[in-house]
Amino acid sequence: MSLSRREFLQMLAVAGTAGLALPGCSSEDWVKGNRPATDLYDVPPFGNVSLLHFTDTHAQLLPVYFREPNENIGVGSHTNKPPHLVGEKFLEFYGVAPGTRPAYSFTYLDFVEAARRYGKVGGFAHLATLIKKLRDQRTGRNLLLDGGDTWQGSATSLWTQGQDMVDAQKLLGVDITTGHWEFTYGAERVMHVVNNDFKQSHIEFLAQNVFDNTWGDPIFKPYVIRELNGVPVAVIGQAFPYTPIAHPRYLFPDWTFGIHDHHLQKMADKARAEGAQVVVVLSHNGMDVDLKMATRVRGVDVILGGHTHDAVPAPVIVPNAGGKTLVINSGSNTKFLSVLDLEVKGGKITDYRYKLLPLFADLIEPDAAMAAHIEHARAPFKEKLEEKLAVTDSLLYRRGNFNGTFDQLIVDAMRAVQDAPIAMSPGFRWGTTLLPGDTIDMEHLMDQSAITYPNVTLSEMTGTQLKQYLEAVADNLFNPDPYLQMGGDMVRTGGLRYTIDPMRRVGRRISDMEVNGVAVSANKRYKVAGWASVAKPLKTRPVWEIVAEYLRSKKTVSIDRPNTPGLKGIAGNKGYAPI
Repeated sequence: MSLSRREFLQMLAVAGTAGLALPGCSSEDWVKGNRPATDLYDVPPFGNVSLLHFTDTHAQLLPVYFREPNENIGVGSHTNKPPHLVGEKFLEFYGVAPGTRPAYSFTYLDFVEAARRYGKVGGFAHLATLIKKLRDQRTGRNLLLDGGDTWQGSATSLWTQGQDMVDAQKLLGVDITTGHWEFTYGAERVMHVVNNDFKQSHIEFLAQNVFDNTWGDPIFKPYVIRELNGVPVAVIGQAFPYTPIAHPRYLFPDWTFGIHDHHLQKMADKARAEGAQVVVVLSHNGMDVDLKMATRVRGVDVILGGHTHDAVPAPVIVPNAGGKTLVINSGSNTKFLSVLDLEVKGGKITDYRYKLLPLFADLIEPDAAMAAHIEHARAPFKEKLEEKLAVTDSLLYRRGNFNGTFDQLIVDAMRAVQDAPIAMSPGFRWGTTLLPGDTIDMEHLMDQSAITYPNVTLSEMTGTQLKQYLEAVADNLFNPDPYLQMGGDMVRTGGLRYTIDPMRRVGRRISDMEVNGVAVSANKRYKVAGWASVAKPLKTRPVWEIVAEYLRSKKTVSIDRPNTPGLKGIAGNKGYAPI
């Protein structure tokens, strides 16, 4: 069950659980500019247990620009409900005034103007400062939870096998984490970190849904119980369930993943039997999956989720056979920090306060120790990171169901360098944003492409195979059953145009396919450039070499509109706003 805007505002007034409310004022006071922006970080403790949560930082140690999507289409029972609200519909639902810092944080609206006014967001040194302040106010009663996708998404993380981020987690004081892209460094590397760095720093890596595929033994601890201010709190880990499908199986050949509601129920019951008064799931499912899971598993008080990068200012309250579960997602790229304060009495939660805090780099002083670590981690790669490749005349971003301008740049480069009429690029949701006039340097390119299987491909596909492929990806994204959605967005295409109806069934969503303005023929073979194949290791060039070559030759990039498909069947959908 999601809240209507009226119910949400009533909740703010009665229960004080606003995502943007400030002490001594309503949420509207801040979003309308009636209070100083720095008041945002005055979050007095409430109750006796506190959970701090961030997720999907994608290895961004420094402050960044990150444009939120204008396409986040909900289907089935999730249509027009959080998290599938964008732009003005998002502002209207949550009562956020346009043109404010919160509007800049949560939406794509007037992004360039707002970015120039309010500046960059996030950064681990700024996150460290805020976390220290909040933890000092909550001594003995708090946990810091990292929802995963921490080691991947930057050049320095790739080149150090995630060590720069592991050291940042240790310095930040993370208590508990789970995983997704972490697994793409391979099973051996993950276990080395868990058994050495994390063990020495008392960081728990939890995943109740990862097993040995021969004997069925658990690979990681499923849960831990920590006593906070006299209250036993259980945290159960839920790693990304579709890791072996979304990524190369050869990187972790002996592990199996999945959703496993039955096992999660057993873990929740076991934790309760061992005395837990609060049960939390630290999830990397994606929010729609979390919302369904909350209806099916009893005894879970809170799901702190990630994966789909949804920044949702208020919990969605989900009723189930055991009571109610708060479902929270905390955005990405260190843009946000969730603060959930719980009042626990008589062995159960009786009240709570929640805030999703946007991190504005100009409002938070960087932590000196974390800043020193960041400088040290980047120093060996400084010259390579700062290589200037080109200048952009356009806003370059990656985020949205169908395409982004940086994605468009990648497929344009692959088509040109590989001499292919069609190029395809994965629908990744990570990747930072550049403003018009910015220099595109190697670091920015790596922000879009830093993975352990980056090699390019050149293959042939028939028109029939192209349609089948697009249909399969579309069903992954738009299947009305969240448990059959596997994360990510539609593959980005260059040279190939098509029409999509997200509301139709699999096999019937894609139509009107054209290559360079000519209708696709079912039996004709088309040369297709791509990258990030999950099939087997390749010895071809990494995609960043292809794009860097293209940028050096272009010197200036202008992409005003990405190649997006024609859309049918989404009239009135609040998760779509054309630009």
